[in-house]
Amino acid sequence: MSLMNVFNTGESALAANRMWLEVIAGNLANAQTTRTEEGGPYRRKVPLFSEVLDAEIQGVRVSAIEQDQSPLQRVYKPGHPDADKDGFVSMPNVNVVTEMVDMIGVQRSYDANVTVMQAIKSMANKSMDIGR
Repeated sequence: MSLMNVFNTGESALAANRMWLEVIAGNLANAQTTRTEEGGPYRRKVPLFSEVLDAEIQGVRVSAIEQDQSPLQRVYKPGHPDADKDGFVSMPNVNVVTEMVDMIGVQRSYDANVTVMQAIKSMANKSMDIGR
């Protein structure tokens, strides 16, 4: 595997991490959204990852972003405009604590990938100095 392949692999991991962070940000921003364009409350989104195995990259990518089908939360808010006849509102299935834990894990993964790429860059620079 050439150094460029290693950089391509690292880049694929960084891009996947960035996309996951964007999904988390969207989930947090919509944690209280009870009406969407599709109708009903916002549903948490989750990225699906797949392997990339070709001649230049052996890494990961986000292959799709799907809605989490876990049950929605029902909260008693009789004065809310979206309340049903019993006074319950269907709220998004977003758990802020879960999103924050995911965000910390993704950030650590991103930082680790940056460190690996910096180490590869340093090794490449040192290998060019050997012949001098």
